[in-house]
Amino acid sequence: MSEAQDTPEVIEPEVIEIDSETVACDGGGALGHPRVWLNTGGKGAVDCPYCDRHYVLKPGAGSGGH
Repeated sequence: MSEAQDTPEVIEPEVIEIDSETVACDGGGALGHPRVWLNTGGKGAVDCPYCDRHYVLKPGAGSGGH
């Protein structure tokens, strides 16, 4: 007989499309994290170090910020 093994559930990060290379992330909602400004650095994507949200530059979006 084999025992069932508990496997931790893998939660995929939220993917958010952005219009500029710079984005602010606060984790969303009242229980988020401190607001941080993230920059794709010309790579077209960046991950938030707090909540792991994955920000992806929309196709054809400019590199200019606000």
